[in-house]
Amino acid sequence: MANLKDLKNRIRSVKSTQKITSAMKMVAAAKLRRAQDNAEAARPYAARMSAIINSLASKASPETAPTMLVGTGAEQRILLVVLSADRGLCGGFNGSIIRATRREVERLKGEGKTVDLLMVGRKAKDALKRELGDLIVDSREGIQGTAVSFADIDSIADVIRARLENGELDRCLILYNRFISAITQEVTLSSLIPVEVVETEAADEDSASSAPYEYEPDEATVLEDLLPRNLSTQIYTAILESSASELAARMTAMDNATRNAGDLIDRLTMEYNRRRQAAITTELIEIISGAEAL
Repeated sequence: MANLKDLKNRIRSVKSTQKITSAMKMVAAAKLRRAQDNAEAARPYAARMSAIINSLASKASPETAPTMLVGTGAEQRILLVVLSADRGLCGGFNGSIIRATRREVERLKGEGKTVDLLMVGRKAKDALKRELGDLIVDSREGIQGTAVSFADIDSIADVIRARLENGELDRCLILYNRFISAITQEVTLSSLIPVEVVETEAADEDSASSAPYEYEPDEATVLEDLLPRNLSTQIYTAILESSASELAARMTAMDNATRNAGDLIDRLTMEYNRRRQAAITTELIEIISGAEAL
């Protein structure tokens, strides 16, 4: 049973931890606003780019269209790009990505496909390198945050393009947490190569998706510039979404930790006061008993 000194030290320790979690919550909340603005600002451009590429993919011929648009025609070699955080203390953010990666790799292997992993973020890589380390072909760290560099995004896109040109992949998927709100993040799996063709509603079909395109100077030149840009844009958008989700998850986790620390301090303080009162009562009884004996 802990004595009064042990309880006092425990209360002091929990208070110190509470100060740390409270500070981390405020830092995450301050960064979240900027990260959320960046993610929301990138969505219209990415959505419009995706709509144009989606329209081109739906009308393209698999025999003549670029492989970055329609794929190689096979689905044997799969490259899975996994976005996680470089740090922990963000609730279930990393755990959800790690579990989703395990499930997806198991599903693809069950279909007899060859899977390679491109890890962006240290936590998922460290968690999976023992069981899936032989599948990791490349990794990146220090990319996510409120100031994401497009040069870092291009380095990831260059790896994907190089593997596509060398015949080392037939399809490329990206797995990340999409930012919904400060308390909700959704694990999302989307296709980078080939372009994921999404059925559009009638209102959309009347606009850009059904409009004929005239290429200047020519189709091959335009697509040669547009498709790599679209690949980098989709990766960039996913990293912005993942960064905002990470900060939101960290803010929520640190808020819960601060509240739990406060509850623990209250319980320990009550226990300390009870034992202190019992010790005082025992001393008084001993004093009174000694005085009566005299």
